[in-house]
Amino acid sequence: MGIDFDGAGGRVKRTNRKDPQSDNVYVRLLVKLYKFLARRTDAPFNKAVLKRLVASRINRPPLSIGRIIRYTSNNKDKIIVAVSTITDDNRVLNVPKMTICALRFTEGARARILQAGGECLTFDQLALRAPKGENTFLLRGPKKAREAERHFGPAPGAKGSSTAPHIH
Repeated sequence: MGIDFDGAGGRVKRTNRKDPQSDNVYVRLLVKLYKFLARRTDAPFNKAVLKRLVASRINRPPLSIGRIIRYTSNNKDKIIVAVSTITDDNRVLNVPKMTICALRFTEGARARILQAGGECLTFDQLALRAPKGENTFLLRGPKKAREAERHFGPAPGAKGSSTAPHIH
């Protein structure tokens, strides 16, 4: 295995992100907080949250209430953590009481969670409540569910292809 060199002749040592590209002050403060927690605690939870906080938007896909209910049927007493947006799912008729921590919630999702007697936490509240991530359940959304993914793959019309064509 060789050593990776960049075009200018220097060695590429690290390729993963350390800081978010976002100018959002809240996200930058959360990165500072979770960098500290990842360094000072031995919990892998904080490292995982930090990695997801600095990820791009495509790598932080939204998560619907319906999918959360499906994934957490056996973990009713745990705090559900998603480093993404929580969206409403109008196909779900009754939402159970649950505590969810996320970067943001849509208005409909927040209203339905609160109406069911649940809680919507921010990551700074989670850091106070569970600094090592104890009694939490870390989830992430479906990355390949976005519309653009339908157009990737073998050419549309090719044998065995289910790729959607670009129609303008």
